Amino acid sequence: MRYLLLVLAFLVSCSTQALQPQPDNLFPRVKFTTSAGDIVVELNRSRAPLTVENFLTYVQSGSYNETIFHRIIPGFVVQGGGYDVEFNERTMFKPIPNESGNGLLNQYGTIAMARMSEPHSATRQFYFNVNDNESLNPSSRRWGYTVFGSVVEGMEVLEQMATVETRIHEQTGWPDVPKQPPVLLKVELLPAS
Repeated sequence: MRYLLLVLAFLVSCSTQALQPQPDNLFPRVKFTTSAGDIVVELNRSRAPLTVENFLTYVQSGSYNETIFHRIIPGFVVQGGGYDVEFNERTMFKPIPNESGNGLLNQYGTIAMARMSEPHSATRQFYFNVNDNESLNPSSRRWGYTVFGSVVEGMEVLEQMATVETRIHEQTGWPDVPKQPPVLLKVELLPAS
């Protein structure tokens, strides 16, 4: 019941935002132009409708442009979308309901929403799985992390990013921060095919 109330609250908040692009396209594609190369991702609106709408809201506003991939763990994840090149946090919309029970798994080449320990706390940060990460999937005892699409072009770019040298960031104290973070120059919705 609580989940349904969260979904309803989210839908009401979305009704005040601009209409989403390509509303009849269940599998919109977005292109990530990064300092390491291009990545094309096919989103899955049929399995993760709230997450895809949230993600596309950030894309359409240009809010992901000129952000960094601030957390990279080889053989695990490449995470970004939340900070600019000076590690200033970007503006966040309201948290969204967790859709991790949608049947999509945290497998190699998928994109998912990052969140805090509270299951319904995802806002704008996302990560790419560069391995099959079963520990991030839901189980009968815990919420997982919502997968909402998969890479269809440019997996070699992600593999390259996953090998950059990382360190503990002096300003934040975070581990696994690239010494020279790859930059997400632009994310754009591709025309429907």
